[in-house]
Amino acid sequence: MKIITAIASILIIIGALNWGLYGLAKIDIVENFFGGWKNKCGRIIYILIGIAGLYSLLYVIFA
Repeated sequence: MKIITAIASILIIIGALNWGLYGLAKIDIVENFFGGWKNKCGRIIYILIGIAGLYSLLYVIFA
């Protein structure tokens, strides 16, 4: 479980940096590197970041 928690933490950090850069300078890292919602790979990245956030929320509540 430690590996899953570490991966979730990394994805959450990527998501937070993405939102921060988007808020400051309208730079979307996922869109720039993976094509955003237009590309299947970008869509998968967004979904993984969302799942990581949900996993971390449940981990905090139930751990």
